[in-house]
Amino acid sequence: MDQQKGSSLAASGVTVAFGGFKALTDVTMSITPGAVHGLIGPNGAGKTTMVNVLTGFQAPTTGAILLGDTDIGTHKAHKLRRNGVARTFQAGRLFAGLDVLDNLAVTGVGLGHSRHASEVEAQRVLDWMGVSHLADMPAMGLPYTDERRVSIARALMYSPSFLLLDEPAAGMSEAEAEDLSQVIARVAAELGCGVLLIEHNVGLVLSVSHHVYVLDAGQIIEEGDRDVILSSRKVRDAYLGADQGEM
Repeated sequence: MDQQKGSSLAASGVTVAFGGFKALTDVTMSITPGAVHGLIGPNGAGKTTMVNVLTGFQAPTTGAILLGDTDIGTHKAHKLRRNGVARTFQAGRLFAGLDVLDNLAVTGVGLGHSRHASEVEAQRVLDWMGVSHLADMPAMGLPYTDERRVSIARALMYSPSFLLLDEPAAGMSEAEAEDLSQVIARVAAELGCGVLLIEHNVGLVLSVSHHVYVLDAGQIIEEGDRDVILSSRKVRDAYLGADQGEM
């Protein structure tokens, strides 16, 4: 199956159960090319489980994961990555013993490209991200924010159709998060990539997302643009006890 540019990545009626516990219940959502979609919710809402299902790290118990018209719910993560579905993790997961350029090039080789072609692509992505000065630096010991940027750059190798970002701004200052929001907006606008941004920083999500899904106790309780989310009583109730200043 080739990358399906112009197709959506969608969950249809997805439930994920671990024994008697349902981490997700009948979740339906869609990520479209060229747009940023937000996924927010309190701790334990099921956000990371949702990312895992969409990227092949967790099979749904029931329901379908669709890439265009193809059900990919049983496909493993490496197969989905080859077909244009990329992600980052809450932890950077860089190869500590390699420099930054090689961290990206390894991904290219894993996708079936030659080492030389992968190094050329890695340099192109680092240039596009504005972090080419990091190319020869060892991944071990990178400042936290640079580690996050490199993780995103690695996920962008060979222009995926979809990029799912799991807590990319965790630990960042307000200024660093603002810089990150500009990168995310560029990924959608310039690369035509469909982005799903999963964040506790609700302000960041609302500032950059075209459409936001709110997950609570494994269910979508609200969806819409910034104004819909900010005016929703359901969303406010879900965040009671959280820092309302973030919304």
